[in-house]
Amino acid sequence: MMLSHRVGQACHVLVLVLCLSAAEDFDWSANNHDSFYYGTFPNGFSWGAGSSAYQTEGAWDKDGKGLSIWDVFTHKKGKTFLNDTGDSSCEGYYKFKDDISLIKELNLNHYRFSISWPRIMPTGIRSDHVNEKGVKYYNALIDELLKHNITPIVTLYHWDLPQVLQEKYGGWQNISMINYFNDFANLCFERYGDRVKYWITFNNPWVCSLYSSYNSKLKKCAHAKVWHTYDTQWRNKQRGMVGISLSGDWGEPVDITNQKDIEAAERYVQFYIGWFATPIFHGDYPQVMKDFIGRKSAQQGLGTSRLPTFSSQEKSYIKGTSDFLGVGHFTTRYITQKNFPFNRGSTYFSDRDVAELVDPRWPDPGSEWLYSVPWGFRRLLNFIKTQYGNPVIFITENGVSEKMMCTELCDDWRIQYYKGYINEMLKAIRDGVNVKGYTAWSLLDKFEWDEGYSERFGLYYVDFKNKNKPRYPKASVQFYKRIIKSNGFPNQREVENWKMKATETCSTSNQLLAADPLTSHMEMVTEVVVPTVCTLCILISAVFLMFLLRKRN
Repeated sequence: MMLSHRVGQACHVLVLVLCLSAAEDFDWSANNHDSFYYGTFPNGFSWGAGSSAYQTEGAWDKDGKGLSIWDVFTHKKGKTFLNDTGDSSCEGYYKFKDDISLIKELNLNHYRFSISWPRIMPTGIRSDHVNEKGVKYYNALIDELLKHNITPIVTLYHWDLPQVLQEKYGGWQNISMINYFNDFANLCFERYGDRVKYWITFNNPWVCSLYSSYNSKLKKCAHAKVWHTYDTQWRNKQRGMVGISLSGDWGEPVDITNQKDIEAAERYVQFYIGWFATPIFHGDYPQVMKDFIGRKSAQQGLGTSRLPTFSSQEKSYIKGTSDFLGVGHFTTRYITQKNFPFNRGSTYFSDRDVAELVDPRWPDPGSEWLYSVPWGFRRLLNFIKTQYGNPVIFITENGVSEKMMCTELCDDWRIQYYKGYINEMLKAIRDGVNVKGYTAWSLLDKFEWDEGYSERFGLYYVDFKNKNKPRYPKASVQFYKRIIKSNGFPNQREVENWKMKATETCSTSNQLLAADPLTSHMEMVTEVVVPTVCTLCILISAVFLMFLLRKRN
């Protein structure tokens, strides 16, 4: 899902308090981290799961698809774990009907996926060529979802930029990208907007902008242009919504008596989700980002800040360009003040003047950056409510990985993660946060960027070694399914019973999967050994025939 975080030394921490800009109806000083609330979500709450094109589709060079930057990157040796690529991944391009059956089995209300820009525009430029086979694929996917009463939530950009745009224009460094992206979005509105009512412009632009010297301004302008295009050309006809999906960890101060730590914690969050959310909701970067980066830029002898500035026209153009806010959240950090000298280089991390710490008691079953800290989720949601005027929120990514060589379908840690995080989201809704839907990340195990297939986020296990890429339900499937059916957590006894039944189910699935390698081996024997035996038989027959001929002579 996300690229590696920088993690500081572990630290044991007791009761901590966050004194941010407090909402009147949320007690930031309450230490109820371990409490559990039994109750239900509002009527009409939408439950879903998600994926992205490059991570799941495969078919990287089929049916007229153009190259993406990830196709090129992963084909270079040493760039990903074990040189894994997304060339075939889950084969979702061919198996989307099977996957929709899984979605239907879960009783999901919505499914979040992304459209591959180079699949429908091979060069990324509409005037060059529109690949109708690619357009047809997404039409079929959308129609199949709607056939089963599943709402599509569509992401326009989930990091798979057309390679031609990278080579020819330098990608998102070039202002021309704003119009090219708008052309792509406009084509999607034109072809799919009669059925798609929820659009996400960018998925977590924080990752793509992290190492590009704050060059995220173009993405904000590109997002705004797409929103305005939809607003002026399509909204009255299609009645849809356009938002953006932003990821953010929560930051909690280490020392509640230290004002510098309290300020550092807020700075951490503002540099993270605020970097993108504040311009969209308020028209400019967070003041703390402007202050810190401006001061460090001046200390380095630069004439202007390394953080770009918005003109007054740009501020008014960007402000208010989100019908809903997509929120991706996975984990939390404890934060303390740490000064980074300006003469040791300048990066996003050193500009913040913070150090990230983790509690060694936090579970960490998978990705090195992902610790299970459910209570941080509620605090982040209340922060968003307070900072941005309580916008409509869809949780667009939330989930946990595992990192193990052996197969394990009894994912108790994922059940605990979902139970805790979904419950904290329920508490946030009771606080008045306007959350309308939740997307588990992810539906399937999939290609995890530079980590290849070494980390698994899926509710469903995918056997990547089998050419058919079969899917197997993990225990978390049954648990999540019961949360959805009950629209929450009815009572303690019933919720505990869910976990027990889910574990029983996964034990059977484990036995089924354990037998599957035999099938794969037999397929290999059929494909490799049998032709070898046939060849050997022909050779033996030829030798025997030569022997008979010599004997006759």
